[in-house]
Amino acid sequence: MRSPKLAALELRRFGRGRLPRAALAALLLLPLLYGALYLWSFWDPYGRLDRVPVALVNDDRGATAAGEKIVVGDEITKGLRGSGTFEWHEVSATEARSGVEDGRYYLSLTMPSDFSRRVTSGAGDAPETGALQVRTNDANNYIVGQISRTVFSEVRTAASTKASRSFLDRIFVSFSDIHGRTEKAAEGADSLKSGIGKARKGSKNLADGLADAEKGSGRLSAGLRKLDTGAGDLEDGSRQVSAGTQTLADKVNGVADKVGPFLKGNEKEIGDTARLVADSASAIRRNLDTLAEKAPAAAEGARTASDTLDAVHRARCVDRPLPDAACPDLRKARDAAADVAKVADDVDTLVAGQDGDLETLDKHLATLEKQARALAGRSPHLSEDLATTVARINELNKGAGKVAKGAKTLHTGLGTAKKGAEDLDSGVGALGSGADDLEGGMYKLVDGSGKLAGGLHDGAGRIPDYDKKDRERRTGVMADPVQLASRDLHKAPNYGTGFAPYFIPLSLWVGAMVAYMLIPPLNRRALAAGAPAWRITLAGWLPVAALGVLQTVALMSVLHWAIGLEAVRAAGTVAFLFLVTACFAAIVQWLNARFGAAGRILVLAFLMLQLTSAGGTYPVQTSPDFFNAIHPFMPMTHVVDALRRLITGGGQGPVWQACAVLTAYTLGALALTAVSARRRQVWTLDRLHPELSL
Repeated sequence: MRSPKLAALELRRFGRGRLPRAALAALLLLPLLYGALYLWSFWDPYGRLDRVPVALVNDDRGATAAGEKIVVGDEITKGLRGSGTFEWHEVSATEARSGVEDGRYYLSLTMPSDFSRRVTSGAGDAPETGALQVRTNDANNYIVGQISRTVFSEVRTAASTKASRSFLDRIFVSFSDIHGRTEKAAEGADSLKSGIGKARKGSKNLADGLADAEKGSGRLSAGLRKLDTGAGDLEDGSRQVSAGTQTLADKVNGVADKVGPFLKGNEKEIGDTARLVADSASAIRRNLDTLAEKAPAAAEGARTASDTLDAVHRARCVDRPLPDAACPDLRKARDAAADVAKVADDVDTLVAGQDGDLETLDKHLATLEKQARALAGRSPHLSEDLATTVARINELNKGAGKVAKGAKTLHTGLGTAKKGAEDLDSGVGALGSGADDLEGGMYKLVDGSGKLAGGLHDGAGRIPDYDKKDRERRTGVMADPVQLASRDLHKAPNYGTGFAPYFIPLSLWVGAMVAYMLIPPLNRRALAAGAPAWRITLAGWLPVAALGVLQTVALMSVLHWAIGLEAVRAAGTVAFLFLVTACFAAIVQWLNARFGAAGRILVLAFLMLQLTSAGGTYPVQTSPDFFNAIHPFMPMTHVVDALRRLITGGGQGPVWQACAVLTAYTLGALALTAVSARRRQVWTLDRLHPELSL
């Protein structure tokens, strides 16, 4: 009998009675339970994180930055509650701690009271980092703790980016301020350059002026020396004048004290006398001509009268024995006559041939007459005139004293001025030298100010000036300068799709394993009939392979239409899984055929080796070296790689490689099973009395 008919007979057994049919249904549904239930439970855990209770503690008191009240904790709380990540419960710190401990909350996130102050401290003098405090408890669930680290890392990044944007925005605003101020400084430097140019010209004029001033100060110093000498002489002269006026005042005051009363009591007599003198002078003037004519005769008569009186005096007083009683009178008369004679002789002598002298005498007499009449006119006021004259002399004396004192002060001041002029001359000379140096320095300063203005204009051009839109764009870039340009070439839409390449072959292996618990690996009828080994092998393999095809169809139907698995290459996936179930059936058949009851244990052991080395969850490189060593030789390794390409997309190289490997495993396992079938046709004591029976 051919192998397909033998296989059909083997399957037809499951139609006899309820229990076999139930067993067949169980065989069909067992992979479905493994694969579908596992994938269903793992299908989209990240999409249901909003059902995970998490404690949120917001103790942030806020802070003030740039005059604005900022509460970063409130902003983060609002963002978290609207994110759909976790089921947030705002509680106190104590309740959060106890909730994480007893399992009511899987974890807690705490924003401390100084969180805003620390976040905004970057613009201050003592910047600090803000810390989000996360408390987890792996005794509740280890995976949640791992997920929270990823979620909160994003929260921390977002908070840090926001703080960085705020800080960088201030920096860019400062750049704009610096740009504006640098432009103003450049304009000021231009003005400075212009002003320094004028100052340079002024410094040259100053140097020239100081040269002239030095000459003038020299002349001033020489002149002041002369003035000082003259002031010394003036001081001496004014002192002598003051002494003379003081002496004059003393004498005048003394005479005035004596003459004043006399003048006051004899003003009339003085006036009369003055008028008499004036009249006499007038009479003399009128009689000068007569005097000239009669002077000789008068002189002669006066001599005659004098001689006569002398003779009488001699006769009566000298020659007589007894002098006459009239002798004293005669003596006086004689003397008077002698005097008159002498005067007459003098007058005669004076007028004799002296016509010019008479004219002079006439002028003097006219002057005397004029002055006598003036004196006669002022005689009633002589005492007042005397008092006025004395007062003026006293004033003159006081003035002379002040002049002497002023001359002394002037001399002293001129001495000081002379020294000051000498110092001025020296200082102006030094200023002249300094002005020359200043002029040279101003040339350098003009050049330097030009370079300064040019540098400031160049610096203003290099300092950026950002508007609000540009600041927002730049702060966004600098706050988060490195973006993860994540491009998933063949993205799995959910967690279940990503794990399907791992769970599907697991379920098919389990299906083959259970199938050979109900179906013998080697067909007994064929063995008993002495059929060829290869026919016995195919008769034991085909029923399980056929069941595997049905299991695959049932599993993929439920995964696609019930759970939502969308394979990029659905037909290829199903066809490849037909090959997978055929390969797994061949391997499980050989292990059971070769090792008997122990083969069932080896099937489980081989499954464990495949699961741990296939890299279905974490990359195999993260596993110990043993699993890396056996990884390339396990059939499930190639199954997982191929299913990933078929379900999520990608190159088909691993698929064709997997097909080759699985075909090789299938043919090899069938060949080994044929060898085992050939051996089973020979009965031995071990077969009759096995050491272990399951």
